[in-house]
Amino acid sequence: MSPEQLIERPFATYAELIREQARRRPGHPALIQDARTVSFAALDAMMDRVAATLQRDGLRPTETVAICAGTSLEYAAVFLGALRAGVAVAPLAPSSTPQSLVDMAANAEARLLFVDAATARQLAAVRSGITARFIALDDAGGGEAFSTWLAAAGAVPAAVKIRPEWPFNVIYSSGTTGTPKGIVQPHGMRWEHVQRARLQGYGPDAVTLIATPLYSNTTLVSFFPTVTLGGTVVLMAKFDAAAYLALAQKHRATHTMLVPVQYQRLMAHPGFDRFDLSGFRMKLCTSAPFAAALKADILKRWPGGLVEYYGMTEGGGTCILTAHEQADKLATVGKPAEGHDMRLIDEAGREVARGAIGEVVGHSPAMMLGYHRQPEQTREAEWYAPDGKRFIRTGDVGRFDADGFLTLMDRKKDMVISGGFNVYPSDLEAVLIQHPAVAEAAVVGIASERWGETPVAFVVLAVGAGHTADQLREWANERLGKTQRIAAVQIVDSLPRSAIGKVLKRELRDNLHPAASGSAQSRKDSP
Repeated sequence: MSPEQLIERPFATYAELIREQARRRPGHPALIQDARTVSFAALDAMMDRVAATLQRDGLRPTETVAICAGTSLEYAAVFLGALRAGVAVAPLAPSSTPQSLVDMAANAEARLLFVDAATARQLAAVRSGITARFIALDDAGGGEAFSTWLAAAGAVPAAVKIRPEWPFNVIYSSGTTGTPKGIVQPHGMRWEHVQRARLQGYGPDAVTLIATPLYSNTTLVSFFPTVTLGGTVVLMAKFDAAAYLALAQKHRATHTMLVPVQYQRLMAHPGFDRFDLSGFRMKLCTSAPFAAALKADILKRWPGGLVEYYGMTEGGGTCILTAHEQADKLATVGKPAEGHDMRLIDEAGREVARGAIGEVVGHSPAMMLGYHRQPEQTREAEWYAPDGKRFIRTGDVGRFDADGFLTLMDRKKDMVISGGFNVYPSDLEAVLIQHPAVAEAAVVGIASERWGETPVAFVVLAVGAGHTADQLREWANERLGKTQRIAAVQIVDSLPRSAIGKVLKRELRDNLHPAASGSAQSRKDSP
């Protein structure tokens, strides 16, 4: 059966699609990293070897292995090979604390843990707390060498008939508010992602440049469609603006998935306009707030379309902004995708009227089964409509305009309630970033005896700027409403971010300078 016939089926697997791509174009490059290239035939054979080895070691379908390592060709082959055996994969973030990694490996019930040298060193002190068998992907110690663990060339696994409801992977949340939750995504959900990706021009001639880590769902929603639909993935182990631009030009990249902070750094690179980026057909963005001014700059200076996705790893509804066609809606995250039902609810769980603000909930064909072994947290993440339809709660606060486009206000947990008024940090950040001395800004709420909570801003200054914190606070407050006034500004060298660019506001609160905290408490500005 051809890849085109497979993709038209209600359900097929990534392993089947890659097998057919290998039969059709065995020598076509599937993966490229630095000087190494893996053809589709070689990738298919490596997947067979990984699947056969897992079966040899007694791994059964729906059981789990974990990977905690930097981006590599071996990482990709293990992930895809496990899927061929029906084994779920838990990709763990090496940036997590050692204890969090212990907890995640235990929660996933991982039988094997694939690591590299850097992760093995990080886990050395807690290794006794991990029951999984360690396999060293880079053969550099810290576990059984991958090259000796792997079955001999030519090994063929027993065929596995994979069901749509089986777990495909367990993606762990960032863990910035406590122990990460394992999001179980089924094969059927991932199949929907490939179907959606076809609309963005992925196909046999696609060249996707990936500069986010392979453990991130942000990466996987671009990585999997590229290889399964016969395109080429160019992997970057670590993002660097100059290196990214050089690779994009060298490989004539057609697609990319980046997070907003990466777009910001690329557009600010002094040599950006000297690179030939004319091969790009589509650029994608997700995972963090994407400023309208940045979108406009990309549309002006970077060839190809620009699409922003808003959704959750847990699934549920997705909004899509086709920025190159909807330039008057750049301040929004777009409209719900076809077949996606997105609604807004109030604190009592009732739907709000069009134009009102509420928490975003969504339903779609692509939804998680639940949080792994955490039924209570799963229930907390669900909302059911009066007719019994299941939705996933996003924790984001937003509003639909008259045209059905969604504008996000903030994370529900980040909203500041000051003097009884709801203050949305994103509104304050949007004002601060307009100041020419401000490169980046983030606003959090801190406890206040007088107001309950009060907003404090963290600002990264533009190169060469010499403004003081008080000057910036006064400038912003002249442009903000009475209920929105910023109590204090703290100037910082950088904002703490996750590996995929999300600002870690909990860390900002925890690291608030005592002087700024005291200033906020004593500020006379009244909401």
